[in-house]
Amino acid sequence: MKPETKDIERAHELLLDVYGDHPWRPSDPVATLVNTILSQNTNDVNRDVAFEQLRERFPSWEAVRDAAEADVIDAVRPAGLGPTKGPRIQGALRAITEQEGKITLDFLRDMPTEEARRWLTDLPGVGPKTAAIVLCFALGKPAFPVDTHVHRVSRRLGLIPEKASREKAHTLLEDLIPPELYYPLHLNLIAHGRAICHARTPECERCLLRDHCAYYASQ
Repeated sequence: MKPETKDIERAHELLLDVYGDHPWRPSDPVATLVNTILSQNTNDVNRDVAFEQLRERFPSWEAVRDAAEADVIDAVRPAGLGPTKGPRIQGALRAITEQEGKITLDFLRDMPTEEARRWLTDLPGVGPKTAAIVLCFALGKPAFPVDTHVHRVSRRLGLIPEKASREKAHTLLEDLIPPELYYPLHLNLIAHGRAICHARTPECERCLLRDHCAYYASQ
């Protein structure tokens, strides 16, 4: 059975009761871009350590862009995959400079969402998830980021097909979820995935969504 908007809204209400609401607050889009690149395949603690170390070592994004690659790799090492993430960050900062003449993404605020998404995904190392996080978190645009927790919980709830890729899930969930719910629902699905809907041993008996869950119904 295809999920309906009312199913999403009910799940959202139930999650709000446990994890609370999350009013949107703007953040710097360049910092959000860098932070999201650092977050790939690591946890929040390691990401934050790497981000702070990067900001402490270099006084500006221009300094990060122009630094020796080895120095940036060393600065972001706590996030893991430094030899990949360091060059990705520098490549993105150089691409922004080449196109805009300076390191800023503020101009994306005035772009239609899909045009801004295409602009971001043209940057080196920026995929659908990273672009959606910048759009949603930093710019307040209607984009729904899909990380591993959102992907897992959405599939188990039956919001998207079991075999839907994470890339395809972005489009499917954006078509299904009311845009005003993108930001809080994204955060609460992550919280629920971490607390209850684990990858290997989901705690279904404790789950407030079990009566709405295709995975639980199939057990």
